[in-house]
Amino acid sequence: MRGALDVERSAAEIAEWVRGDLDAVSDTSERALREVVLRRVGAAGRERGWTSGERVAVAERVMASFRGLDILEPLVADPEVTEIMVNGPDDVFFEKGGKLFRYPYKFASRERLEDVIQSIVGKVNRTVNEAMPIVDARLADGSRVHAVLPPVSLRGPALTIRKFPETLITMDHLLALGAVTREAADYLQAAVSGKRNIFISGGTGAGKTTLLNALTMFIPAEERIVVIEDSAELRWMPETNVVQLETRQPNAEGKGEITIRQLLRAALRMRPNRIIVGEVRGAEAIDMLQAMNTGHEGALSTGHANSVRDMLYRLETMALSGSELPIEAIRRQIASSIHLLVHVSRMPDFSRKVTEIAALEGWRNGDYSLRPLFTWKGDPDGSGALVAASDAGNIGCREESVC
Repeated sequence: MRGALDVERSAAEIAEWVRGDLDAVSDTSERALREVVLRRVGAAGRERGWTSGERVAVAERVMASFRGLDILEPLVADPEVTEIMVNGPDDVFFEKGGKLFRYPYKFASRERLEDVIQSIVGKVNRTVNEAMPIVDARLADGSRVHAVLPPVSLRGPALTIRKFPETLITMDHLLALGAVTREAADYLQAAVSGKRNIFISGGTGAGKTTLLNALTMFIPAEERIVVIEDSAELRWMPETNVVQLETRQPNAEGKGEITIRQLLRAALRMRPNRIIVGEVRGAEAIDMLQAMNTGHEGALSTGHANSVRDMLYRLETMALSGSELPIEAIRRQIASSIHLLVHVSRMPDFSRKVTEIAALEGWRNGDYSLRPLFTWKGDPDGSGALVAASDAGNIGCREESVC
C-alpha cells in the first residue's frame, strides 16, 4: 500500500480533475459525484498500477474533499479519537488513548478549511467571519466545536473538535474506568437524589462534562429539567422530561444575541425541578446563585478551576462582573447556595479522575468553611486513590432533617 502522502497527493490531483468534470455538467448530486470520482480513480489506477485497496483509499479521500469534514472525516468516524486539533490547513493533530498524534493529511488550502468551518457553523445557525472570528458550535453527533479565524488566529483558521462517546456515559462506566470509587459514586448519587446543589470544577479536558452527564442519570424520572448550554453537549435518555436551551451569537449587525443570563431568567418561568448550566464562565454566575437561593434546589453546573476552593474564588469574580452587590453579600450568597463541590483532574497517565469532594458549610472567620469528604491520596505519577474522610457522614447539606 502506498504511503499516506502518496495517497494524499494523488487524491488532490484527481480532485482537481473531478472539479473540472463537475463544472462541465449540471448534475452535482452525490451519485453523480461518486460516478465521476470512481471513473477518474479507475483511470488513474490502471495507468499507475494501483491495487484495488489503493484505489479505494484514493477514492474515499477524494470523496471526503467534496463532502463533510474533508480530511477530518476518518478522525470523526473513529470512536477512539477524543479530540481533533487543527492549527492551520497544514497542521492537524488528534488525541487517541490520551496521547497526541500528528495527522499525516493536510487540507488542500486555507480556503478549503474555512469552507469546512463555515459548513459546520452554518448547520447550527452560527456565524463566523472577520468581524466575529470566534465561534462555538457542534456537530450532528453532539461533538463540541470551537473555531477561530484570522486575523485573530495568526497561522490560518484554527478548529478544535471535542468528541463525545456514542453511548451515554453512566456512573458505572466511570467506575469501570477507575475515575471514581464506589463509595464516592454512592455519595454523589445520594446528593443528587437529595437535591443538593453541586458544582463540578476542573481544568480543560479533565472530564467535567462527562461527570455532569453521569450525575444527571440520578435525577428522578418524574422531575422536569431545564438545561442551559453555550453549545448543547449533554445527552439524555429519550423519556427524560428535559428542555434544552442554547445560547445564540449576535448577527452581523450585532443584534439577536441570547446569553446564558437571559436563558437562566427564562428557565425560572418553565416550572423546573432542576436547573443545569453546562458551564459557568462569567456574569451568569450571579443569576445561577440567585436561582439556587430562591427554592430551585438540585442545581448542577461546572466551571474551570484548579481546586474546589479556587472554584469558589472564581465564582466570586464572575458574580462581581454581573452584579453591583458588595463582595461580602456575594460571598454569603455563594456560601448559602452551593452544598457540594467536586473536582476532577487529568492525571499524568492521561486518565481522568475525581480527586476531591467537599461540603461547603457556610462562611466562617472570613473564609469559606469547606469540609473535605473525599480526598485524593497519591503520587505525582498519578497512582493513588480517592479516600473518604472519617466524618463523611451526610450528603454535605446543612439541614440535618433532609440529610
